[in-house]
Amino acid sequence: MKVCKFGGSSLANAKQFYKIKKIIEKDPKREIIVVSAIGKDENNEHKITDLLYLVHAHLVYGVSYDALLKGIIERYQAIELQLGLASEIGLVLSQKSKAWNSKTSVDEVVSLGETLSAQLLARYLDFHFADAFDLIFLNADGSLDEEKTNIALLKLYETYPHSVIPGFYGQNQQRIKLLPRGGSDITGSILAAALDAEVYENFSDVSGILMANPKIVPYAKSIELLSFAELRELAFMGASVLHEASIHPIKVKDIPLNIRNTNEPDHPGTRIVSVVSEEKDPEHFITGISGLKDFTVLTLIKEQISKYPELMVNVLQIFAMEGLEIDLMSKGIDSLSLTVKTASFEAKQATLMDALHALSFEKIQLEANLSLIACVGRKMKLKPGIAGQIFSAMGNAKINIRTIAQGSDEISILVGVDTKDFESSIQDLYEAFIK
Repeated sequence: MKVCKFGGSSLANAKQFYKIKKIIEKDPKREIIVVSAIGKDENNEHKITDLLYLVHAHLVYGVSYDALLKGIIERYQAIELQLGLASEIGLVLSQKSKAWNSKTSVDEVVSLGETLSAQLLARYLDFHFADAFDLIFLNADGSLDEEKTNIALLKLYETYPHSVIPGFYGQNQQRIKLLPRGGSDITGSILAAALDAEVYENFSDVSGILMANPKIVPYAKSIELLSFAELRELAFMGASVLHEASIHPIKVKDIPLNIRNTNEPDHPGTRIVSVVSEEKDPEHFITGISGLKDFTVLTLIKEQISKYPELMVNVLQIFAMEGLEIDLMSKGIDSLSLTVKTASFEAKQATLMDALHALSFEKIQLEANLSLIACVGRKMKLKPGIAGQIFSAMGNAKINIRTIAQGSDEISILVGVDTKDFESSIQDLYEAFIK
């Protein structure tokens, strides 16, 4: 069997619901369906989730939310009417809202978006609706209670093998609890792992993961096959892929993830697996390019710094106490360089610099306006001289590389450039190694 998740753009209007039905009918293995709340389209600029967050804000401050609720109801009723379904959502939402007050949790209000979407799609597909509240169990710290969740999901599948389940929430101590960002993706992954699915298909409005940001490289190709390790590297450096929490359950169970497009159902999208066999290696030794802007580099200078390991430990402890993540670290004979996000650094700069100056460094240098770009590919380690080719490609484009790093697994090479050169660097690397 297959677990399929459909995002908000896939449920934006009646036409999208029709596409989902065609996709489900095309493959009888698509039995367990997870959905997000209804998203925005050309006629509706707001997602239902955003409107429900706004409703909760009105509740907290005692402001009337009648107009917002009316707009939400009308959105669902329009879809019901066009799908030829009886009008039920309005009554359900009206009844729910009567019990709301200023103390009603945001989780209870916002989760209703997914609940109503799932109920609507279940009716349209003639599938069973199963509430995530009865299936996804969370511990007090928010982590998944795997044993309890797995038991509930297996029981559901034995009884109702064709079910639609709302994403984004579960229950914590008998109360509705929202999952982290990308919550519906997480729900789908939990279900796929618990039910030992053949594959977890994640449908959105893009045909898989692209080799580069389409805003920078409009003609970027989609990646056909990707390893989970490559996915982590691309996501770490800013590629718009799934949240890490939505990868872990299926990665542990070695279940493939297939990112597909509701609007192009015949496109294979991107298939992500634990191990890629050699005969399926990509045409290009670089699988993808991603990057992030605006970093600051702190260079701590002390002669023969390697002789003072306790000093480096103190530095890391200071960063940890300030809650600052170090994105890149490199060491020379007399220096230690730490790269952090500029926004995070500036928020903690005063206390951080005071603590560092208290240590016995001879000099501390700051360099801003740095951006990091990752060239990722499982095949790079098989081809010598990749770093040299990257230097050559960027040198030909007259772009100065300010820093470079490569992990021992040789799956990615990270280069730092001036932020003003960020977009052109990605374009030049794409042209040199992919196009």
